[in-house]
Amino acid sequence: MKRIVTALGGAVLLITAFSATPAMADLKLCNNTASRVGVAIGYKDKEGWASEGWWTAEPQKCLTLLKGSLIARYYYVYAVDYDKGGSWGGKALMCIRDKIFTIRGFDNCKERGFQQVGFFEVDTNEEADWTISLSGEKTDQGQ
Repeated sequence: MKRIVTALGGAVLLITAFSATPAMADLKLCNNTASRVGVAIGYKDKEGWASEGWWTAEPQKCLTLLKGSLIARYYYVYAVDYDKGGSWGGKALMCIRDKIFTIRGFDNCKERGFQQVGFFEVDTNEEADWTISLSGEKTDQGQ
């Protein structure tokens, strides 16, 4: 009987070791530049619009901005080159501040004591997992 229990225990362990693990679904950013980059994101969730920052993306490294399956098709990114100056942005105006932040809403940024900057749009095609690659030309040489 002891041999049967040991054999069954080994089989269960073997099955567990080879069973598929669920894929991690996240919003990630890969910094394909030679500079340290500060990253802020904007998104719409169940509570409405929000912007959050700052993550520091080391040169030639990737980092996770949001953990878990993505709930929106569009996300927005604003990034600042800490080493050489300049930023990556776009036309979607959202609020930021110099220190770590989570800001609800994107209206009246200045009146609420925040800066308003343009974020670029990321279309995830409604995928649950997405990686943004940051490289190329910056949109300006300062904030």
